[in-house]
Formats: sequence, C-alpha cells, structure tokens
Amino acid sequence: MKIEEIMSGRELIHVLIVDDHAIVREGLKKLFEVFDDLELLGEAENGRAAVAFCQEKIPDVILMDISLPGMDGIEATRKIHDLLPQVKIIMLTSYPEDDLVPKALQAGAIGYVLKNISISALADAIRSANDGRPTLDPKATQALINAQIAQPKLGGDLSQREREVLALVVQGLSNKEIAERLVISPATARNHVSACLNKLGASNRAQATYLATKHELIASPFNQ
Repeated sequence: MKIEEIMSGRELIHVLIVDDHAIVREGLKKLFEVFDDLELLGEAENGRAAVAFCQEKIPDVILMDISLPGMDGIEATRKIHDLLPQVKIIMLTSYPEDDLVPKALQAGAIGYVLKNISISALADAIRSANDGRPTLDPKATQALINAQIAQPKLGGDLSQREREVLALVVQGLSNKEIAERLVISPATARNHVSACLNKLGASNRAQATYLATKHELIASPFNQ
C-alpha cells in the first residue's frame, strides 16, 4: 500500500484508460485530478496495447472504448477477462446499439456507460465496478432488453425444405435415405442437413434431433 493510500485511509483504485482519441484520454484524466481515491495507472490507444499493458501491470478497473483500430474493445475485453478475470472492465462508448451491449457483457465487461456521462457518475461507476457491482447506462439497459426481445426463435430461419429434411433427420434417416425420400441428389441432401445443423448451432445429428424436438420445430412423427 502506498503512503498516500495510508494517509487517505482507503486504497486507491488503479485505472487504465483505453481509447484511440488522445483528446478523450486527456479529458478522462480529469477524474484523477478531482477524486483522490482514483489513480491513473496507464493508457492505451488500441485493444492490442491494452492487452499488452495488462500483461505487465494489472489495473483494478479499465475504461474501455468499443470502437478501436485493429482489435476492438469487445475483443480486447474478452482477452483481458480470460487472462485476468479479477480486472473489472467498463465499456465507455458513444454506441448504445442493441447488439453491442450483450456482446460486451458476454465478453466480460461489468459496466456499460456512455461518454456523455458526468464525471462524478463515471467516478461512481468505477467505484461500483471495483466493488464488483455492475453499472449500466439506462440506454444500455434498454438496448439489452431490446436485444433480448428481438432475439430470433431457434429454427426461425429454416426454409420449408430444410424443415422437411430436419424431420427426416429426427426419424433417423441417412443422407442417402433422405435423398431417396425427397427425390433429390445425395449431395443436395447432405447440403440441406449441414444447413440445418448450422442454423440450429448443432454439432451433430443427435444434437439437432434434440433441439428440433425440444423447440417443437417439426411435427411429431407420431402425428403424421
């Protein structure tokens, strides 16, 4: 513990700033002039530099932009989280898009705030992250809800022919048998089966059969 930490009676929160715009990084440095419990550990201008920095020094909290050259903020977050799961990462961005918020959180971010946040609110977000408590901007929360609502139903993108093929897969037919049943070539049957597996995210026929049955993607063969 440093002497200034002892004198203040509390531990400093060491922060890494990751943003490709120097003017943004300079603006964020005001945090460390105003709040004596926050200390700037370093800064990086892209995702790769952030990962490299964390391999040498370990910050408590990272303020991570999403739009970065080369390795973006989400990928950098994923790599840092895998390497140092104890490091808390806040996405600090101008983008509250529906698809970015869940991706950031799945990558390991604990917070998602927009760059129009006040300096005091950002300081509170850093403290919350350091304590393991998430902080989401209201727009990010709404984006997360929207993304969940808009999430397509499994199998919703299957064509009619693919549903026919999937039904035969569930019945245990081989590619050759599917081809004969539908009067198509074995190669075409194989392509349809592969498309079904890809769209369901299944690694094999057994998993595809399980998913098709669980999500009622086809009519029960007993009712046909």
